[in-house]
Amino acid sequence: MNILSLAFRNLWYKPLTALLSVLLFALSIGLIALLLNLRAQADDQFDNNLAGINLVVGAKGSPLELVLNSMYHVGYPNGNIPLGKVKAFFNPQHPIVEAAVPLSLGDSYLGYRIVGTTADLIDWYGGVLVEGKAFAKDFEAVVGEEVARKNGLRIGSTFRSSHGIIDEGADRVEHDGEFVVTGVLAASGTVLDQIVLTTNQTYWHSHEAHDAEGGHAGHDHDHAAHDHDHDHAEVTTLMEEDPEKEITSILVRYKNPSSFQALSFPRNINENTDLLAANPAYEISEVRRQFDTGQRLLGVLVVAITIVSALSIFISLFTSLRERRYELALLRVLGAGRPRLFALIVAEGLIVAVIGYGLGILLAHAILTLLAADISGEFRYSLDAWRFLPEEFWLLAGAVLLGLVAAIIPAIQAARTDIGETLTGEG
Repeated sequence: MNILSLAFRNLWYKPLTALLSVLLFALSIGLIALLLNLRAQADDQFDNNLAGINLVVGAKGSPLELVLNSMYHVGYPNGNIPLGKVKAFFNPQHPIVEAAVPLSLGDSYLGYRIVGTTADLIDWYGGVLVEGKAFAKDFEAVVGEEVARKNGLRIGSTFRSSHGIIDEGADRVEHDGEFVVTGVLAASGTVLDQIVLTTNQTYWHSHEAHDAEGGHAGHDHDHAAHDHDHDHAEVTTLMEEDPEKEITSILVRYKNPSSFQALSFPRNINENTDLLAANPAYEISEVRRQFDTGQRLLGVLVVAITIVSALSIFISLFTSLRERRYELALLRVLGAGRPRLFALIVAEGLIVAVIGYGLGILLAHAILTLLAADISGEFRYSLDAWRFLPEEFWLLAGAVLLGLVAAIIPAIQAARTDIGETLTGEG
């Protein structure tokens, strides 16, 4: 009988003790893998969606909420701002601003947010159309990969928007204007995957009709003809629009982000206007800092569980030696040398560690699967539950090392078994 087979049999002799050691080990490995995955995927989302944006300008309120809502489409807008107050940002002669993209937010399609904007936003996020073309008229829409895939949308598909950013099921209030899908985006790993893009003018038309009809209370939504004058009209530039029209925010890129004027630009806006200017890199760094604080607290718990799991393996092997001293002595009589006994106990520790590692990795990704479903339903964000990180494979090396360390002392004790003392009962 080889060492591995014998080691399995020894562990199976006391299955509950072995199971406790395996579960503790699995819990520590699972928590580490879970934290690594959450951190990696959160960092990817934060970094991918920064998109070279230097500034977000919107209504007064929380700068963090302004950034999260405008760039990550999480939470609710601070409010709207008149177009006239930000038209200067779209002037190509602006001394600081290289380019600006307007956003009109507040509507959705089955829980996926509809963003009134310009086609420049697609380029800013590195989006690629896999079919069709960008919107060029009112009520034309480009849909993200996830929106298209989960709702069966393709070129020529039509749908209606709903008032608000939460899917209220049968209670949702739909706008009259019918959107036509003109483009579908490739998966990009950015927020583009989960949103619908159209023109700012479309947003205004939808809300003008909504307000005129008193919020659609009891309104008949069967508009097969769709004879609105604004449907599919050519879009004019924002510089030509009524300055009283409202948008939610604008995303800004600087000509020279490191210049003194650019560095003082947000403060000048906040102090001298009734607008709010937020630096996305700074606000996201604050989110990361808070995330790191929580991760460190969880890290202390993980370390404690890891120590306990290693001690569990050590205690299990060490206490079993007394009960198995005759077995070990007989193995010596049958020709097993000290190195073989040493290897036997080490193998038992390594088996517990490797099985615990495997269960821990499965546990981590099972939890990620549950979180992914919750996050997708709540925020429409995708979490790749079965993405394996390189660090997880390094965890295997750490698990093996920990199992080896926990088994070393019991293995040395086993190798020192004295045949004469044990069999004569003197030990």
